[in-house]
Amino acid sequence: MLPTHTPRVLRTASRQSLKTAASKSQVFARSSRASPRPQSQSRSHSYSQPYRAYSSAAAPTARLNIPIDYATTPLLAHTARTALNNPELPPSITRGGGGGSSGGGLTKRMNLYQAINDAMSTALAEDESVLLFGEDVAFGGVFRCSMNLKDTYGGDRVFNTPLSEQGIMGFAIGLAAEGMRPIAEIQFADYVYPAFDQLVNEAARFRYRDGTNKRHVGGLTTRMPCGAVGHGAMYHSQSPEALFTHIPGLRVVIPRSPIQAKGLLLASIRCNDPVVFLEPKVLYRAAVEQVPVDAYELPLSKAEVLKSGADITIVSYGQPLYLCMNAIRQAEQDLKGAGKNGHFSVELIDLRTIYPWDKETVLASVRKTGRCIVVHESMVNAGVGAEVAATIQEDAETFVRLEAPVQRVAGWSTHMPLSFEKFVLPDVARIYDAIKTTMNY
Repeated sequence: MLPTHTPRVLRTASRQSLKTAASKSQVFARSSRASPRPQSQSRSHSYSQPYRAYSSAAAPTARLNIPIDYATTPLLAHTARTALNNPELPPSITRGGGGGSSGGGLTKRMNLYQAINDAMSTALAEDESVLLFGEDVAFGGVFRCSMNLKDTYGGDRVFNTPLSEQGIMGFAIGLAAEGMRPIAEIQFADYVYPAFDQLVNEAARFRYRDGTNKRHVGGLTTRMPCGAVGHGAMYHSQSPEALFTHIPGLRVVIPRSPIQAKGLLLASIRCNDPVVFLEPKVLYRAAVEQVPVDAYELPLSKAEVLKSGADITIVSYGQPLYLCMNAIRQAEQDLKGAGKNGHFSVELIDLRTIYPWDKETVLASVRKTGRCIVVHESMVNAGVGAEVAATIQEDAETFVRLEAPVQRVAGWSTHMPLSFEKFVLPDVARIYDAIKTTMNY
């Protein structure tokens, strides 16, 4: 660690070098990862079977833990008709004639980072009080979410900041207190901890502290990429969302797809509560679908039932929803006759906003099915799953209908290892096993 008397410019440069070195070390680790040669084999002998790393293609005999096929998953809208057939979209989007910039009814193929870019561009265009800033934001950001926005809206509204998360957040809170609508980007959710004090002690408490003066920092939106991608290790793989769900005064939102990302981000920017908006970075390029061109909002603190079912409720959010869907598909094939009415079916719910979360939708589903599994990537201890499970058993009307204990399938309570990342995270096999265990209780 640099001494405190080191000039600021040197400390900043050193920090940037450390981040660069960390990124390079991950690249080298991935490129050089290989199985050690067995001691019983000499160098001159060839392997009888080639080594297959855990992160390579699934084994030929794999039945559950196979790669997600984002091109066919029903969780994404692969056609314009599917995209527009969403009851949460306003008529001006789905049918046209609403005076939108394109007349409504038009969609465009986007991945998740493009949808986020589109939402921020819309917000910047419609409201001059919207500003966007963060580390490397001016030239597109690490994940290219802000590409071309500086060129379009100018360097006084889209700009870089020093490498200081606490400074970014303090600056954003000050802007919001003066009536602006800042979008502050934290480059990785793993880096948010220096800004945690500002978010918790200032942003979340501002309205409460100001009392009848009625000032607030509700225009603040804090974006950050989160979650694992397969090679991020300890400092580029974290899912810290549960930390923010302990704080009254903040909304915490995590989208699962481009359509959701655009609508939820616009709603977050426009709402009058400070929002922590976490973006599953593994979906930035993987999740691609048709997205309505015009501006629209999707409701905050409202869960969505993605698939109806009668026998088990699975509650999740973000990327694990795709794992849940694969596990459900296999379980419904294997447990055909195990349902209440013969046919076995699972209900899948996307929380979308994990604080304040939609208790009514979840409780109504569990009263119907009598069983519940909560799935999330973040650590199991004191996570969203614990809160959902506690809420279910505290509600008398729901508790008496339970046929089995609520189960949690989540990340293990350990720091993220580089070589064993896949074994820490929930996967299709673990979710599938939880379904069978719950049904056999």
